[in-house]
Amino acid sequence: MTTFNINVHEAVYSLSDALDLVGVTHLHHGKRVAYMAAECGKYLGWRESRLDDLFQAAILHDCGVSKTVVHERLAQFEWEDEVDHCKLGEALLNSCPLLKKLSPIVRHHHTHWSELKNLDLPDEAKYNANCIYMVDRVDILTLSALVDESVLLLGKEKIRQKIMSKKGDWFAPELVDAFMDVSRSEAFWFSLEAEHVNGYTSTWKSHTHAQDIEFDELRSLVHLFSCIVDAKSPFTKEHSDGVANLSKYLGELFHLSEKSCEMLELAGLLHDIGKLRVPDEYLEKPGKLSPEEYSIIQRHSFDTFNILKNIHGIQEIALWAAQHHERVDGTGYPYHLQADGISLEARIIAVADVFQALAQKRPYREPLQPDAIMEILTNQVSVGHLDGDVVECVEKNLISCWEAALLKK
Repeated sequence: MTTFNINVHEAVYSLSDALDLVGVTHLHHGKRVAYMAAECGKYLGWRESRLDDLFQAAILHDCGVSKTVVHERLAQFEWEDEVDHCKLGEALLNSCPLLKKLSPIVRHHHTHWSELKNLDLPDEAKYNANCIYMVDRVDILTLSALVDESVLLLGKEKIRQKIMSKKGDWFAPELVDAFMDVSRSEAFWFSLEAEHVNGYTSTWKSHTHAQDIEFDELRSLVHLFSCIVDAKSPFTKEHSDGVANLSKYLGELFHLSEKSCEMLELAGLLHDIGKLRVPDEYLEKPGKLSPEEYSIIQRHSFDTFNILKNIHGIQEIALWAAQHHERVDGTGYPYHLQADGISLEARIIAVADVFQALAQKRPYREPLQPDAIMEILTNQVSVGHLDGDVVECVEKNLISCWEAALLKK
């Protein structure tokens, strides 16, 4: 089986960047929570491997949030049904062998200590989860003050006392005591600024080296990314899976190597990760997008590349994913590449993306049948948008391509 040389910390960090896009007005939340949790853990003398689990769980704690409407609720100190995104996050992490150990921590990062302490879980998981819960609430309390460090400093005692008031009920006494000690200094609060918290998390990222990961393990990690994107709307559910499956199938029809076909599958899963920035209502709009709305949609492939480019070992996959809206006549976006600048693999993903979208129900139309899809693809070739060779391959294998796009093959 094919292996890929990947630094898992880089992948987790990039996934955190993707999650940041959901809350475009609340950037770096996961990274700030990870920083504060780690500082509390260090104060308590937790061992290095435990701190690493804590940091990863903290940076991914909101992986169950894809919808902007849900993300808006995260800014409230508490709200009804807040545990729903914890359960979704748990399910996502359970599907990924590389991150499965983090699932109970994410599941309980909104569970009050008065309940959590009695659950049948290892103490380490309980305290890690509760530590994340505590500093997550700290970060919510700092939101209004982060625009001005002087306001933050003036308000820090009010924040500290709010956390202290939940000692023993929401939060474990030992954790509250640790937070009260580490948060006395101005440096703790200054470190929440973007430049400092990014530097802190970058240092954590550099502590591990790349390792050989088998394709199935990497796919499970990549699939976690795609599930978060596709969960934004019922109309995009399984879109990334369908594009990945069809892209791999087309690669096989073109007799590409096994590794290239696996890379095509990964690129298909990742191609829309940048859509996490797009407001839910744009994806579910029944009518035509306005020019302003369309301009926001257009940046998603650029955001996809920016998220993925820093994961060493998948740079080529990142390029293919980012180019899925390029067109052979140069009218695509975001780079306006022309035919000689677009690889065969990127052209395959472009065709697979159009095909799968047409085969799925959308808010403005019902799913199209294979012949109707083929007519549109042929027209796209005639106007210079899609690659003729790839579309011809689809035409020769139309029903099997349709089955692949809908995950029936």
